[in-house]
Amino acid sequence: MTDDASATDVPDSYAQYTANKTDAGFTDWLQARAEPSWSEATDHRFTTELRADTLTDEVFKRYLVQDYAFLETLVGAFGHAVGTAPTMAAKSRLVDFLGVLTAEENDYFERSFDALGVAQETYTDPDVTPTTRAFEDLLVRAAEEGGYAETLAVLVPAEWIYLTWATPAPKQRPDRFYLAEWVDLHANDEFDSFVRWLRAELDREGAAASPRRQARLQRLFRRTVELEIDFFDAAYDPETPASGDDERW
Repeated sequence: MTDDASATDVPDSYAQYTANKTDAGFTDWLQARAEPSWSEATDHRFTTELRADTLTDEVFKRYLVQDYAFLETLVGAFGHAVGTAPTMAAKSRLVDFLGVLTAEENDYFERSFDALGVAQETYTDPDVTPTTRAFEDLLVRAAEEGGYAETLAVLVPAEWIYLTWATPAPKQRPDRFYLAEWVDLHANDEFDSFVRWLRAELDREGAAASPRRQARLQRLFRRTVELEIDFFDAAYDPETPASGDDERW
């Protein structure tokens, strides 16, 4: 991954970004530096069609199988964050969310696969797409090669993007329960509170990091946003290669 300054007018250092601001958090800078990818991820064709109830079952099935495959890696990343979190309060908050991922969301997946006619062997031993592999690799490397801040730098955008696209109330709730409940899982007060807390954790860790580490966190954050776009794209064409370059972060 390399910085492309021509892609944004936002200063390439957090210090410059906050020079004339009094209330700019580290995650505000990360989000701004991730444009225009951030807007593309949060207003993607996939999420627009999902909320409008026009997404085909075939596209959603492909997406859901890949997301279920990704869930195990996501749980592992949150588990790593529990181990590296600086306080017991933070560990407890992360453990609570792990309970949501392994209970509520897992139950949703199983009911949805049944309704969509997805065979158990298809989602328990899936053929993962290039994008899913790239996304899993990013989470694993961030957790194993970095620290708490690096893990947060991929977890925050992964969750924040979903809160952002799901939160605007649709004019009409999707009729298919697996679409409606997928929105509901990411558009509720508990999830909003958790994402705000995650951001606050990264705001603190990022602001205290060295400029070199801040730049690394920015690259991780932006790469996660790029891969979210690829992940949505792959629901339509699973052979779509992952964009970008993950050799360095």
